[in-house]
Amino acid sequence: MVVSALMGLGAMQAAYAHAIASGYRFYSYGDASLLLPAPAL
Repeated sequence: MVVSALMGLGAMQAAYAHAIASGYRFYSYGDASLLLPAPAL
């Protein structure tokens, strides 16, 4: 919920979809994460 509140539902769902497709291991996610906005083009 915190991640969704900070980065928006669509971006959070896209990040999780990428993580699942890439085989990320969620059990070792850690205590913190750094979320950066996409670079402006």
